[in-house]
Amino acid sequence: MKNPNDRHFTDRQANSANAKKALLERFKARPGPDDPVMMQRRAEREAIAAARAEREAKKEAERQEAERIAALERAAREEAERQAEAEREALRKAEQAKRDAERPRRVLLEAVQYMEMRVAGKRR
Repeated sequence: MKNPNDRHFTDRQANSANAKKALLERFKARPGPDDPVMMQRRAEREAIAAARAEREAKKEAERQEAERIAALERAAREEAERQAEAEREALRKAEQAKRDAERPRRVLLEAVQYMEMRVAGKRR
């Protein structure tokens, strides 16, 4: 976009040179790395970074501790489930053994009842 005040090439060239000179002066006016203000700012940034790293390390330690506790709880819960399953299996096997022990007696009783019924039926 053209500036209406720049009528000639030499005016534009002079304006460009002035702008570059102003930019260079602004750059040179900035404080250097050994300036006390810059050193203080750098120290503040480093302190903030160190505090951030410390917080992150603490947060990571807390997360790992929480994971360890969760793993212990999960292992305890799984062990309790295994014990409960073993108890249920033992009860099931005891019931099955009881049924198996009673079966010959029941079969014999049913056979006796059947024979008594047959004999009663022949007497008529």
